[in-house]
Amino acid sequence: MDEKEAYQQKLNAKLDEWKAEIEKMQAKAKTAEADAQLQYQDYIEDLKKRRANLEKELEELRDTQTAAWDDLKSGADKAWKAMSDAMDDAWRRFG
Repeated sequence: MDEKEAYQQKLNAKLDEWKAEIEKMQAKAKTAEADAQLQYQDYIEDLKKRRANLEKELEELRDTQTAAWDDLKSGADKAWKAMSDAMDDAWRRFG
């Protein structure tokens, strides 16, 4: 397995993990007070958008040739970091 394939597998695994965490947040939001539910929903929608953007980055990585891979990987790394930070922040606030 080359570096590109390993990176893609790692990103896929993290996307699956984040999807499960978002689903946990959604379940927790259903049992929260009305005000808290609204806050949860705002965070959840933001996380879903970030995750979708990261999925798009992964698709671009899959389709790219080796020469352009480093450039696209840099963008995916930034999106990954932003998503990770957003998940951490959401759990700190609502976990």
